[in-house]
Amino acid sequence: MRFKILLLLLISICFSCKKDTVSVATADQSLTSYVNTFIGTGGHGHTYPGATMPFGMMQLSPDTRLEGWDGCSGYHYDDTYIYGFSHTHLSGTGILDYGDILLMPTTSVNFHNGADGQPGYRAPFSHDKEKASPGYYEVHLDSTNIDVALTVTQRAGMHKYAFAKADNQYIILDIEHRDILLDGSINILSDTEISGHRFSESWAKEQKLYYYIKFSKPIANDGTLFYSYIEEGTGAHSNSKPIKGPITKAALKFDNPNNEPIYVSVGISAVDEAGAKKNLETEIGSKTFEQIKQEAKDTWEKQLSKIVIEDAHLDNKTNFYSALYHTMIAPNIYQDVDGRYRGIDQKIHETTDFEYYTVFSLWDTYRAAHPLYTIIEENRTNDFINTFLAKYNEGGILPIWDLSANYTGCMIGYHGVPVIADAYMKGIRGYDTDKAFEAMLHSATRDHLGLEAYKEFGYIPVEEESESVSKTLEYAYDDWTIAQMAKSKGDMDTYNTFIERAQYYKNTFDPSSKFMRGRVRNTWFSPFDPFEVNFNYTEANAWQYSFYVPQDITGFTKLIGGKKVLETQLDELFTAASQTSGRDQADITGLIGQYAHGNEPSHHMAYLYNFINKPYKTQEKVREILTTLYTNEPDGVSGNEDCGQMSAWYVLSSMGFYSVTPGSSQYIIGAPLFDKASIYLENGNTFTVQATNLSDENIYIASAKLNGTSYPYSYITHEDITKGGSLVFEMSAQPSNWATDDAHIPSTEIKESLIVPVPFIAKGDIAFKKQTEIVLGTGEEETTIYYSASEGDFLKYEGPITITEPTTLYTYSEKEGQKSVTIKTEFYKIDENLSIQLDAEYANAYNAGGNDALIDGIRGTANFRTGTWQGYHDRDVIATVDLGKNQDITSIETNFLEDQGSWIFFPTEVELLVSSDGKNFKPYKSQKIATPTPTDKVAIKTIKGEGKRSNIRYVKLIAKTLGPVPTWHKGHPYKGRSWVFVDEIAIQ
Repeated sequence: MRFKILLLLLISICFSCKKDTVSVATADQSLTSYVNTFIGTGGHGHTYPGATMPFGMMQLSPDTRLEGWDGCSGYHYDDTYIYGFSHTHLSGTGILDYGDILLMPTTSVNFHNGADGQPGYRAPFSHDKEKASPGYYEVHLDSTNIDVALTVTQRAGMHKYAFAKADNQYIILDIEHRDILLDGSINILSDTEISGHRFSESWAKEQKLYYYIKFSKPIANDGTLFYSYIEEGTGAHSNSKPIKGPITKAALKFDNPNNEPIYVSVGISAVDEAGAKKNLETEIGSKTFEQIKQEAKDTWEKQLSKIVIEDAHLDNKTNFYSALYHTMIAPNIYQDVDGRYRGIDQKIHETTDFEYYTVFSLWDTYRAAHPLYTIIEENRTNDFINTFLAKYNEGGILPIWDLSANYTGCMIGYHGVPVIADAYMKGIRGYDTDKAFEAMLHSATRDHLGLEAYKEFGYIPVEEESESVSKTLEYAYDDWTIAQMAKSKGDMDTYNTFIERAQYYKNTFDPSSKFMRGRVRNTWFSPFDPFEVNFNYTEANAWQYSFYVPQDITGFTKLIGGKKVLETQLDELFTAASQTSGRDQADITGLIGQYAHGNEPSHHMAYLYNFINKPYKTQEKVREILTTLYTNEPDGVSGNEDCGQMSAWYVLSSMGFYSVTPGSSQYIIGAPLFDKASIYLENGNTFTVQATNLSDENIYIASAKLNGTSYPYSYITHEDITKGGSLVFEMSAQPSNWATDDAHIPSTEIKESLIVPVPFIAKGDIAFKKQTEIVLGTGEEETTIYYSASEGDFLKYEGPITITEPTTLYTYSEKEGQKSVTIKTEFYKIDENLSIQLDAEYANAYNAGGNDALIDGIRGTANFRTGTWQGYHDRDVIATVDLGKNQDITSIETNFLEDQGSWIFFPTEVELLVSSDGKNFKPYKSQKIATPTPTDKVAIKTIKGEGKRSNIRYVKLIAKTLGPVPTWHKGHPYKGRSWVFVDEIAIQ
């Protein structure tokens, strides 16, 4: 196989030499030898080291961790015990799932896994006796002296167990392992065959998996023990059948007098047990372990040879091929060898026209992984999009985060849309393009996830939807990609609609702070701290989302105040303090200043300097990221790997370019990390990037040549790559003037159907006492604002407006005859005699409007993220309302929220007290609240006290926090503390 690859490389070299003087890169040894599958298994990388095939259905890997955020892949490098070897795993995600069908060889029967430290079937291991490479994994289990080796095909795998002694050879089969078991079975078919199914609930609410297992040695006649639940919380095992309750585990004893290795072949399917068996028989059949292992290695060698690099640094090669490997293990084939698959509708479908996939982490992967696939995986890109369209036909909408025939409802945007548009605009069209366009429009025209408000107002108000800033910005980009495809198809009406929507980012831009900010009741969310992680952003803060306008970087530059202002803002991004405030967000890692490479919203930012004539700064930042945030270590990925996105950034950037704006044909040039990289394209062409005079000091581009001709541009196009050729950089130790002229910089700019940003309230209180002075503003210069009070005639705004009574204010902007939408804002008047003293500190992210939020008359809804609840973390709520004078009262009422999934619980006890002097308080209402039990329902509880009391001036609320979350809560392993959310103290 290696001979064939080298021969092909030599042929390519000769062919390339005929075209120009640049030779392609050659592999000096097996490319799989450079892959370190343990990169990302430490830290927060969330990868697994086990055996899988390129985009394969099976991921056969050890499980060392059962729960917790850093246990998402099932394996963490810090762990010292292996629980067993399961057949499905997710790479780099942030939520637990998979880990299906656990097998564990052992020398005694124990159905307990040992997770609590009690005796169990888990076994200690050492990394010194652990090895892995693409398609292969091996380990020694120290306590039982069993050697384990694993290898795979696309849909099946083989275990090899070598026991130290011939007696007491057991294999534990555990289908209860990992997530919630909904239903399962273990069927003994013969003394060498088992089949069954496992239906489970986790991130995917209804995952269905079937399995077929074949053993190379017979199960002993008296060697099968079953385990089942008989009563909640208890278990029993027996060797008699039938047995009460669902069987969840089995202990299999084997006859193996000569102590030969036991081989266990496993096929899996999402369709049925027959499919699992057919997958195994077709892909493994009579093949030996070594044959399967070699075929897996050969397949990976061919797959990795799509890009060949030359570099003197071993770690660079290791980091590159490990990253390339990680871009090729998801999405996963989700279709049996006969073409059958389980659709989003949970029905069985069949096709041989394309391969059907699952595990689309699109919020992550549309940025770099899918653009990489358009270069090296054109055929698979067609299959991915055909899969999208099948899911659209089956489930009624394009997937956002699809997992095993389930819409997970995870993450934001509709990022199947840019994946389709990017492929279409690059000429990849092996699918029904009209159906694809229909599905894209469908995704963008729903009335859910904030879209209804987005379409009406041109942005998502905080009070309408959580993560409103991020959703507005991501929707606007997605809409731009729809516009590009519409224009290409000649549909100008749709183009005009969506190119307008692509500019809605302007409505979240605050010109005073120059950040993208949440708009709550048409005011800016305050107090504002750009370092604060809160519910206005998705896994980020204002620093990490305020540069997200890839579709109109030129327009954004003008909006922010010009190139110099944007440069200053970018410089501050990379030099700001590397701490965040507000909510603890585990995803925000890999910080350089406030640039967070460990999470995707930051990934394009280093390349923005090219758009403002400062490519040398891009070259500096990209080199820093490549060499400090990717290392040849278990914690060598700065954040969770996210199904290939973190690695795709490295693959593209290390070759010298990146996809800042998928949907355009441009790749923005950074700086190459390697002496030479050659991309072998599916059309037969080869594109080579070469750096001369490259060193640790020479990180700047002095000049460039494309196919032998001087190249002054800081970007290349997709066509430049796919038609083949060479891009040669001359490197230098000092910044140069290369690609600094306006004519040579990249640009994304919206020039047609320009919108006028809607006006905002720059100053003034939505809830006020005597009066409030309103100052209106807009995000663009030379814009006129008009206003009307309570639907009267509109007046031109020329200065502050004073409001003294409850008022509804209508406003719109106009520029050059173009009008914005009209925005309605309601102002509330608070009884000026009322005041409130808070003796506990609320979280700024959940301030609900500030100190007077509990007496402003604005009631909270069931969605706490809309900013109407005041949130207190791990502390009692103590608030005292001053009525302004002594008077009679007849009732006191207040509300609390429970949203256990967000760690918000009702208080354990609520006390309402009254006083005439503010010193001596008497009980008015006291209520204990029952100990919480698990529920996924959001609830509001009203605590109301009634009864006439005279001569009362002060009312005190004390709400006692639950403190630590319950032991059954998902936050308990993290020592999580609960929140109390309260709103409105209403006194009659």
